[in-house]
Amino acid sequence: MSKLPDFEGLAMFAKVAEERSFAGAARALGVSVATVSRAVARLEDRLGARLLNRTSRQLALTEFGASLAEQAGQVFDLAAAAEGAAREQSAQPRGLVRLAVPMSFGLRWVAPLLPEFFRRYPEVQLDLHLSDATVDLIGDGFDAALRIAVLPDSSLVARKLAPVRRLVVASPDYLARHGVPRHPADLQAHQCLGYAYRARSAAWQFCNPAGEEATVLPRGPLRVTNSDALLPMVLAGMAICELPDFIAADHVRDGGLVPLLGDWAMPTGGLYFVTPSARARPAKVEALGQFFAEHLSRPGWVSQQEG
Repeated sequence: MSKLPDFEGLAMFAKVAEERSFAGAARALGVSVATVSRAVARLEDRLGARLLNRTSRQLALTEFGASLAEQAGQVFDLAAAAEGAAREQSAQPRGLVRLAVPMSFGLRWVAPLLPEFFRRYPEVQLDLHLSDATVDLIGDGFDAALRIAVLPDSSLVARKLAPVRRLVVASPDYLARHGVPRHPADLQAHQCLGYAYRARSAAWQFCNPAGEEATVLPRGPLRVTNSDALLPMVLAGMAICELPDFIAADHVRDGGLVPLLGDWAMPTGGLYFVTPSARARPAKVEALGQFFAEHLSRPGWVSQQEG
């Protein structure tokens, strides 16, 4: 015998006991009389005792059935309440959302949006996980993530919100002392700092409008797991580094950093809102995705850089 309780049998028996009728229970549950009858018979076989005395005119609980009816009714009521609460939660933005976001992006662009989000959705709570390491959404129990990548993870459902470019930058002081690289190959003669969580590989890949491609493996004294940690070295004029435009834009605008290799480009990535599945997505997750689409699809870092 299965160790799993016969929840369906208990629920249908509880409704029969309440209605004192197989037909009444069937109407209340929206199933056939035969379905109710089979479920009660199955439960009796499982328990090894009769629950009901049935005649052509009336239905009565046995002593054993009467002792079980109240508990079965409680099981039914608890299950109905749990299902109703879950249905309401899935229809209205309410409850906890576990969200994973890259650290630098989260601090610059997600955290400032949170006051408006919570004003709009006061019954939603966020567990915000800030890390540049790629989390396993399903295995680690996350409801959603913002990811910055050249391509989305094909095993998940990804909605692209905005483009993200990667720029190779240096300070004016560094360039005055070490010269301006004109070709990606020139970077081999420079101190180039590395980022540990680059997608695919540590190599920097470039292409130009003529279709030429170049690959450079950065060599330098520092490799980090968060791009913000590169800034002090680069702003101090000690190295070249690669930065996403949402970090570099402010420094380029104020003249602290200079974009290099203007005729060459790295693969353009994107900012994606990623969820394990698009089917039956709870309202709280849908609301968060729509909110990010509203506020991040025309990213401020692009206008800053172009301005």
